[in-house]
Amino acid sequence: MSSTSSTANRLTRSARIARAPRPAILQNTGESLQLAADVLVLGGGPAGTWAAIAATEAGARVVLADKGYCGTSGVAATAGVGHWLVPPDVAARDAEIFPREAQGGYLTDRTWTDAVLDEAWYRTELIPGWGYRPATTPPPRLFAQPGRRSFAGTAPDYLRFLRGRTKRGGATILDHSPALELLVDDDGHVSGARGYQRQAGRPWTVTAGAVVLATGGTTWKSHSLGGDVDTGEGHLMAAEVGAHLSSMEFSNFYGMVPLGTSMDKNGFFIAASYWDHHGDPITYRNLHESRAELLAASLRGTVTATFTQFPPEARARVRAGMPNFFMVVDKLGVDPFTDRFPIDWVQEGTVRGTGGVHVLDHDAATGVPGLYAAGDIAARDRIVGSATGAGGPNLAWAVATGTWAGRAAARDATTPAAPARLTPTGTHGLRAPRATASARGGDSWRDVVGVVQGQMHPIAKAAFRDEEGLAASGSLLDERWARPERLVPAAGTGSGEAIRTREAAGMLATARWVIAAARARTESRGMHTRVDHPRTDPAQTHRLLVGGLDETWVRPDPDLPVTGPVPAGAPGPADVKEAS
Repeated sequence: MSSTSSTANRLTRSARIARAPRPAILQNTGESLQLAADVLVLGGGPAGTWAAIAATEAGARVVLADKGYCGTSGVAATAGVGHWLVPPDVAARDAEIFPREAQGGYLTDRTWTDAVLDEAWYRTELIPGWGYRPATTPPPRLFAQPGRRSFAGTAPDYLRFLRGRTKRGGATILDHSPALELLVDDDGHVSGARGYQRQAGRPWTVTAGAVVLATGGTTWKSHSLGGDVDTGEGHLMAAEVGAHLSSMEFSNFYGMVPLGTSMDKNGFFIAASYWDHHGDPITYRNLHESRAELLAASLRGTVTATFTQFPPEARARVRAGMPNFFMVVDKLGVDPFTDRFPIDWVQEGTVRGTGGVHVLDHDAATGVPGLYAAGDIAARDRIVGSATGAGGPNLAWAVATGTWAGRAAARDATTPAAPARLTPTGTHGLRAPRATASARGGDSWRDVVGVVQGQMHPIAKAAFRDEEGLAASGSLLDERWARPERLVPAAGTGSGEAIRTREAAGMLATARWVIAAARARTESRGMHTRVDHPRTDPAQTHRLLVGGLDETWVRPDPDLPVTGPVPAGAPGPADVKEAS
């Protein structure tokens, strides 16, 4: 193809993208940046970019602010792309959905799962027509066979494309610009946010008619690959304006890594073979549902693994699909297909778990006027229940909720007030009561982070729970929460230090909600294992809502699970199961 022809094709593709108007610049100096938009999206991963794309498609002025560089930061940027795509066919849906209902402890909602699968199916169908041309060799599989479709490839290609699509639609992207707090008007309508631009060294303010939270999950800085940006301040921002959360007890998912690394690519490990420290084979049930058998063996000694599930003819394809994983094992001198290699664990929290901000409807609304949630920050319990969503369902959820949130935010956006008329809502990690502000001590945020990690990272505490241990963790975390003066940034809310203190506050808040929900669920279900309540209790086949700041609360979700008919011979919701 000639260069002239190629240029013409690019121009034709660009012309098909209706550009939304640009946000207004209210101030742009070395001291501060102030913008006005219709929709503000916080977070630049798949959910955030899909939300921004949907909002610009609706003609909204959009600003997207990312903690890192949009398209390269976060857990999705280190992975492969494998959407959960199931055609809108009853038999195909039943075959896909029922196994997830069962492994999710029957806490799912089939109407939500269908809606997510519908949105993901039709939205991803548009991508080739948008001009997506991945650079990988071989190219990802976009259309596998009639009636079925797969979309698989490497995340850098995909996320780079979504970033470009977001910008071509007219959105303004603020990179390296973490949000610190939401802004509300006199009626309690969320109308923007404040944050800090790391590289420019200045605070930013965006007023907006509506805000979409897409800030990701929480790993409590466990060093999971790409996960240390996921620190819970988005969850805290939502709670500060009145939102609540769901299924936070299912936020203790541990990813497997080759010992001494952070390369947590769980898909390879799901059907592998394992041996304990004596060399005896380990029998496990379902690693999507629970990893208790392997976690327990790891507490007794080092576990080893081999990817015996891949025949020789499949290994080249597997390597091509996740080159970063195999670069690591090659450096270790390990052939994971034939060698037994030692493994370790990394806490992936709500990123691979299911808990998060509770969204109320298929607009991804949080119940707080002007505030929407999408992707990993939003609880995925309705599609995966008490089990991990893993890559495919999580990505389908990001596409669907991002699209819903972006559309709804654009439709419902009000004219934002001037920054001076808006009230900042950040508390812990940004401000302290005046009477105690002088009591702040040096690097006390480090102490808070250490305490949180001491409760949320260890397998013996977070994977195997009992009332005594949960009560002790809760008491310790509550004590730190009751001393907000220890998380006041020395240079004020418009500083780089405020990022660290706010992250610490987010990690502390999410940990308290996890402990509260885990104490309330007095049974073992999915990834939640209570050693003092090892059986599944049919009477607790409901989701748990949790919220509150100074005083946490937990209550059953009044919306009960909606599952399909149980196939003959399969265990159902009333069957009692003993935890391993």
